Amino acid sequence: MTTRRSRGEGGLHFDDDRQRWIATVTVGFDARGKRITRKRSATSKTDAKDKLKEMRRDLEDGVVLATSGYTVTEAVRDWLAFGLAGRARSTVTNYTNIAETRIVAPLGRRKLRDLSAEDVDRWLRAQSREVSTRTLRLMHSILNRAVVRAMARDKVKRNVVVLCTVPTGQAGRPSKSLNLVQAEALLAAATGSTLHAYIVLSLLTGARTEEVRALRWEHIDLAGSPDATPPVPPSISVLRSDRVGGDTKTKKSRRRFAMPRRCVDALTVHRARLGRAPDPTALVFPTRAGTEMDAHNVRRAFRAVAKVAGLDASAWTPRELRHSFVSLLSDSGMPLEQIARLLGHSGTTVTERVYRHQLRPVLEEGADSMDALFPTSEAG
Repeated sequence: MTTRRSRGEGGLHFDDDRQRWIATVTVGFDARGKRITRKRSATSKTDAKDKLKEMRRDLEDGVVLATSGYTVTEAVRDWLAFGLAGRARSTVTNYTNIAETRIVAPLGRRKLRDLSAEDVDRWLRAQSREVSTRTLRLMHSILNRAVVRAMARDKVKRNVVVLCTVPTGQAGRPSKSLNLVQAEALLAAATGSTLHAYIVLSLLTGARTEEVRALRWEHIDLAGSPDATPPVPPSISVLRSDRVGGDTKTKKSRRRFAMPRRCVDALTVHRARLGRAPDPTALVFPTRAGTEMDAHNVRRAFRAVAKVAGLDASAWTPRELRHSFVSLLSDSGMPLEQIARLLGHSGTTVTERVYRHQLRPVLEEGADSMDALFPTSEAG
């Protein structure tokens, strides 16, 4: 005679409708005192017993049993819905597109509890043939955070994603900078366009494109104080940017710097087009509706100017005006430390590694010093 299992050991029965063996355990009770159960099914009684033993072992180890049918798609979409609070709309759109096309499409139907490190490794390796290393890291991060959220809600027992290393992907489009001839051609092509002052200001001050979009007239001093002691030149104050909350990228990015004469002239013409004195709180570069331009607005107008300048319009973006600012100043001999201050960088590492694309002028100090220490001896 079969001995009945004692309470707490779970149950095992055959479901005639499904034609499967069902293993059931009680994992606790809800606030109303209703029993909470977890079930696993199998085609054979032996397999069902093994699943019952596994569930009991998890309970003894203090592990809350995961929902068996919860998929990668559900985990990722749950994170997209609740894990991106406070992010910019463009960031949410970007993450959603990557998640749907690069994670949900190839992995979405996989049950989260069955997802293995091998599955993740194979997925990353396959994707590395199509996307850049940066995108691969973002994909890995999204899946990792989705699984972490699922773990916190008892949907899965462990996170295998964190065990996997991101491989090297395809080479991304390298940033580049305009040379002096290209920069002059761009400035000439921009003359008379609605983006003229925007391009002049971005190229000649190195301000980030999101900082320029957020500029208001109260941030710009076109006259300065020439009679002051010492004289105060025309200047621009970078206090805000087109980011969530309006803050600049870093604290160092909040800065005030003098404007070149060409910037003053371009902004003076730009203001004159308004036909009246602008409200100090008004945007310097608004849309026709008076709102802040987004990156797409600027990129589209910029590429039209780049085409007139004889550049490959599809190969250049407004962000590279900042790169050009660094390289042109470096080429003229300005020390990297001074360039970093103008950019709002806390040090020279990012300036050197990311922005400077020219290694000129030739650094002669070391050679001059060594020549003085070790003068060339005349051949006897």
